[in-house]
Amino acid sequence: MRLTSRRGMVRAATLVTAVALPLALAAPAATAGTAAPAATGVSDVLAEALAHMVKGKNVKKHLDALQSIADANGGNRAVGTPGYEASLAYVRDKVTRAGYKVSTTDVEFPIKWEEFSPSVLQQVSPEAKTYANPTDFVTVTPSGGGDVTAQIQVVDPVIPPAPVPNTSTAGCESSDFAGFVPGRIALIQRGTCAFIDKALNAKAAGAAGVIFFNEGQPGRTDPFEFDIREWRFGFPVVIASTAVGLDLADSPGTVVHLKVDAKTTVGHAKNLIAESRNGAAGEVVMAGAHLDGVPEGPGINDNGSGSAAILETALKMAHLPTKNRLRFAWWAGEELGLLGSDQYVAGLSQAERDRIRLYLNFDMVASPNDVTFLYDGDDSDAEGAGPGPDGSAGIEKVFERYYGKRGLPFKGTDFDGRSDYGAFIANGIPSGGIFTGAEGIKTAEEAARFGGTAGAPYDPCYHDVCDNITNINAAALDRNAKAIGYATARYAYDLTGVPDRNAAALARSAAAPARIPARGAAS
Repeated sequence: MRLTSRRGMVRAATLVTAVALPLALAAPAATAGTAAPAATGVSDVLAEALAHMVKGKNVKKHLDALQSIADANGGNRAVGTPGYEASLAYVRDKVTRAGYKVSTTDVEFPIKWEEFSPSVLQQVSPEAKTYANPTDFVTVTPSGGGDVTAQIQVVDPVIPPAPVPNTSTAGCESSDFAGFVPGRIALIQRGTCAFIDKALNAKAAGAAGVIFFNEGQPGRTDPFEFDIREWRFGFPVVIASTAVGLDLADSPGTVVHLKVDAKTTVGHAKNLIAESRNGAAGEVVMAGAHLDGVPEGPGINDNGSGSAAILETALKMAHLPTKNRLRFAWWAGEELGLLGSDQYVAGLSQAERDRIRLYLNFDMVASPNDVTFLYDGDDSDAEGAGPGPDGSAGIEKVFERYYGKRGLPFKGTDFDGRSDYGAFIANGIPSGGIFTGAEGIKTAEEAARFGGTAGAPYDPCYHDVCDNITNINAAALDRNAKAIGYATARYAYDLTGVPDRNAAALARSAAAPARIPARGAAS
């Protein structure tokens, strides 16, 4: 055993020496518009060496530890539970011992939302009228409490409603609230974007409350219950029928009485951040994975797999003198709506955001019936949300090159807003990563390319009690952990293809990337 340990130390020392000697030869950071992100010979050799060091069997040891933690703590590792706290302590101990600068950031999350009495919506003037709950309107979960009497202000509606749904863009952009008078109640039509975006824009404009109303096409006329996944508005939020919305919008200066008697009990958790002590402080290469699972099970694939893979990558890179600063993040509250990553990015100053040159996200990288999905940074698949910020296409190409050199198949997947890259993309930070599938069904074409079972879920235990240590695809875990090590090391030495964030801040496009809705957000 001593001999094995000594050989490991010799290999590590050799790699450190090999890194230190040619470090100054690594390519300088690229400016915006750099097209082909081909790595220099130095950075590619170092990245390949790191990929070789990151082994699935070692990642599996971390997963075994997370399974033991779940077993000892009620069978899960959900945020707000002892299982999550023990998971955090496990990772913290590892990265602290490895020499990283370790810190935490606070995360708030809703524990319970209670409505104590039925909400009230009344027209005060020009006509006294009381609307029925729940026939005419319902409370949006988890609305803030409040009792407001104020004039409404209609926000950019399509009246009469268009013949096809998802036409109205009311409230989707902050510019829709130009001229909004603070203290009024915003009346906003349902439409193309998520309700949370509309409500957040209303809050920023100084609204004292929000009344949504359904868009108006067949099947989109009645009020309905939904979870907006935001509890910090601080004012009442309801949704009304199309008929009520049109009635309130009909007369200029309409005054309404809006009351919601509700309260959200808030819990607190921590994100864990580990930052290297070397590398340029203004050139941060960030990799993240959510550490929390769902209450239903241990969360070993979702997302022990991503958490363990970046942990092993961090441990293997701990003593390497990288050119750029490395920052690893284990997020809390992803399963409750991307809370940890959203609150982390929101808490950074613009200068701190500009230090983050790119973000790599790893959420479920060992699904049993896996497909190697790479986030579609250039929107070459022309699906869903569109391309990521400038530099995201290069990240996708780096992963494609890694798998392609090994003759391994891969496939694009949309930035659909279901994981922690959302806040980074929304703030113009290039992003990418790996995902091996959740509850989606594998197609026959995918089975032919990747193996596995067509017509079955990528992960049949997604958000279930059976997402335990037996739910891991060992081959996928090893293959993708190595790719994670490769990409992280590649960017630790070479930022070719990634625009300079500080320079970009000076000439930032007026058309900022659209906010990606949180997991499950309604529209």
